[in-house]
Amino acid sequence: MPDPLSVLERRVLGVLVEKALTSAAPEPLTLNAVVIGCNQKSNRDPLMSLEEPEVDTCLEGLQRKGLVFRVTGSRVERWRHNLYDAWNVEKPELALLAELLLRGAQTAAEARARASRMEPLDQDSASTSIRTLVDRGFIVWLEPEERRGARLTHGFHSPEELARLKASQHTAAVQVETTTPASVQPDRISRLETQLGEAVADLSRLRSEVEQLRAQITHIQQSLGIPTSP
Repeated sequence: MPDPLSVLERRVLGVLVEKALTSAAPEPLTLNAVVIGCNQKSNRDPLMSLEEPEVDTCLEGLQRKGLVFRVTGSRVERWRHNLYDAWNVEKPELALLAELLLRGAQTAAEARARASRMEPLDQDSASTSIRTLVDRGFIVWLEPEERRGARLTHGFHSPEELARLKASQHTAAVQVETTTPASVQPDRISRLETQLGEAVADLSRLRSEVEQLRAQITHIQQSLGIPTSP
């Protein structure tokens, strides 16, 4: 099992991976860019409002753990994740982990659809990656995998957190089973869940692209000395 990470560490790592996989020309992120990514309002759960000092301290701690490294040589220090080596994962696996780090527990269909904005994933490749990560303890099922609507999460929770998540998921599953009409077809529900996950992923991808465009416009305005709107 991987070592637990704090809520802030999970968010910072998720942001570093997401920006590396979604940027047209990925570069190490400045501290300010990491903070903006952490506080982003799309593709995030829970929403956060972090300041530079706490994120800077978090990055220093992650560097000591070998999970990120500082890139020097320019006038502004930048940061890059080191997870391919530190966790020994491939790009599809890292995309799924980043999605779970950014949004927490979700169904496999939701995780696949949302992670596809970072790395193209079909059902087979996603299933293979999930099985590999489950075997290594990087992903944990909160209830039996074969159960309809079963949710999974990353394996960086503390044992106490994971126990609470599993208990909460079990309670929610029982409530659904007791209130769902017997006439509802399980296969139809599964298809609807997949379609919903894909629709959410498309919306998340559009929001991410809009935020990237806004950031690029702001950067250009600052470079040209044009005042930016608050």
